[in-house]
Amino acid sequence: MNTYSAASIRLDLLTRLSSGREETDRLFTILKPSVLYDRPISERHRIVFYVGHLEAFDWNLLRGYLELDRFHPEFDRLFAFGIDPVDGNLPSDQPSDWPSVSEVERYRNRIRHELDAALADADETEELVQLMNIAIEHRLMHAETLEYMFHQLPFEAKIAPAGLELPIAGAAVPRMIEIPSGAITLGLNRDSGKFGWDNEFEAHRVDVSRFSIDKHKVTNGQFADFVRAGGYANQEYWSQADWNWKTETGLQHPAFWMQAGDRFHYRGMFEEMDLPLAAPVYVSHAEASAYARWAGKALPTEAEWVRAAEGAEAPKETRQLWDAPAIGSAPNLRSVFGVEDLFGSAWEWTSSTFAPFPGFQPHPNYPGYSANFFDGKHFVMKGGSIRTDGCMLRPTFRNWFQAHYPYVYAGFRCVTH
Repeated sequence: MNTYSAASIRLDLLTRLSSGREETDRLFTILKPSVLYDRPISERHRIVFYVGHLEAFDWNLLRGYLELDRFHPEFDRLFAFGIDPVDGNLPSDQPSDWPSVSEVERYRNRIRHELDAALADADETEELVQLMNIAIEHRLMHAETLEYMFHQLPFEAKIAPAGLELPIAGAAVPRMIEIPSGAITLGLNRDSGKFGWDNEFEAHRVDVSRFSIDKHKVTNGQFADFVRAGGYANQEYWSQADWNWKTETGLQHPAFWMQAGDRFHYRGMFEEMDLPLAAPVYVSHAEASAYARWAGKALPTEAEWVRAAEGAEAPKETRQLWDAPAIGSAPNLRSVFGVEDLFGSAWEWTSSTFAPFPGFQPHPNYPGYSANFFDGKHFVMKGGSIRTDGCMLRPTFRNWFQAHYPYVYAGFRCVTH
């Protein structure tokens, strides 16, 4: 195992961890304290859980390697894991089941103090680099989770930060681009030296047949045509499971839309606004699939998305807007085929169920990260949203969610064969 200087940890990994903490701490400042025990999304924990979870995860991950003693094992367990309930098994805990915010903050602060002291004296080993990258990217993933959760809170529960930047305006003409057949590489090579989550390995070649794909993601304006055409009322566009879910929940339009008389408005992070017709629509996999059937098209497979994205360079950093810009606002990020907006505007649903690549090996320090979700009920998303950190805007990164989860900053584009 290679060993490097402790100074390298302080200058790189510790700096990134510190920046991640600042980002997640800053997110909680947009909330009024009275809502910390609220549950904005029924499938997720109450907000107070996340105040403790980010540090508990770091602690549970790194404590053994750094040979640190537990000081609050009850909280280590309480804040260890998030939830992703399936088949309607929603959490039923009450606010009184959770400790006070001040207790959770003391726990958080002590973890930071102990980890920072131990990491400052640690040698940089390959194992520690892996663990630190897991901690950093896990935190930044949860930053995005918090953001879309907070998006569902009432406007009066939040405090808009100063210098709020509005979405970028613009528009683009919808069109499809033909992608020739060819071979692509899915995943990362384990010998590349690059960090990746266990589901990104092992790299393998896949032949992709010719297809055509939308140049841009489907917009709110295009999706409104589907809604006006009765798409939510016509069962032929929905699988039976998706139709049952839509009917049981009473869903009649995307979760980020608000009914305003005979029109739709957009639920922004901090205010209601006119529906931005040129911005990508945020929907569940079920809704995206229904739209694609209505349009006589389909969602791309993961391999097709990667093929269409060839040559597209992801931005090192995103602008971190609170609401999505119009399609076509970043034309310099196009692929060699001319497909645009692939990274950093909205995640993109694919038709591929989340499954292991050939040669998959669960990470020994986080064995359940991917393997727990290879259940045929989760679908791969690619690309990254306006709130995805730049370190995860890589072509090999695989996100995944259930088909009936409408709250993520996730859009889609369609293909024809």
